[in-house]
Amino acid sequence: MSIRGAIRRAAGGLIHRGWAAIRAAGTVSPANPAGYRFRRLGEGTCLSFPVGAIFGEAWIEIGEHTLVGERVSISAGMGPGVDLGPASIVRIGGSCSIGRGSHIVGHQSIDIGDHVFTGPYVYITDQNHVYDDPETPIGRQWPRNNPVVIGSGSWVGTGAIILPGTRIGRQCVVAGGAVVRGEFPDHSVIAGVPAKVVRRYVPGDGWLPPHLAGSRTQPAEQAGAVADGGTGGTGGNTGTGGDTGPAGAERVGAGPAGAAEHRLNTG
Repeated sequence: MSIRGAIRRAAGGLIHRGWAAIRAAGTVSPANPAGYRFRRLGEGTCLSFPVGAIFGEAWIEIGEHTLVGERVSISAGMGPGVDLGPASIVRIGGSCSIGRGSHIVGHQSIDIGDHVFTGPYVYITDQNHVYDDPETPIGRQWPRNNPVVIGSGSWVGTGAIILPGTRIGRQCVVAGGAVVRGEFPDHSVIAGVPAKVVRRYVPGDGWLPPHLAGSRTQPAEQAGAVADGGTGGTGGNTGTGGDTGPAGAERVGAGPAGAAEHRLNTG
């Protein structure tokens, strides 16, 4: 190795060791709050350095052993120095992992359960601009809030956007790039723009598309009626009605697969 190469290698090693020391010193934790005054910062939790925009931390709670990645912004309210009332606004549970570059922007209520993992660059907010007045610039119309809930054990993929009013159940998967609004049951796979349920877990059968999952989880008395030769009516297994999820995302018996399911049920 040349003298020049040896010098570059030594300089590179010093730079990386120095950066590692800076990152360790800049990590925000209960032992090193770095001037932040969170309402709660659980034992074993850390916000990796460099941190993103953090403000309104007096209304932010983070549970134990949660890892927040680099450049993650977490905010409560429109800006620093605003009194937001007695209750917390952003609540992140224990043993979570928030991917680098993500944004969690709360104004009314964002509740993230325990053991929730996100990929990088996820955006979660409970506020959005409205466009009620077609003559006023949208950015100047007063925004509207709607609480957000993400159930424990869920995974939110890279680049997903969680919009105001969303309620995601427990143990759900949100696909990367999904734009999510609405209510989604436990054990769902949620994908698309706009997002809808594309799989549901049925005990004994595994993860099924919604038209099959709905037929296997229908009430016993409904299943009996179909088996006795009923036509299904609205909400039966013939493809008319039968919405079992948010915004009709789980329409039972829709299409040829639903007809096949009907034949199985009726013999």
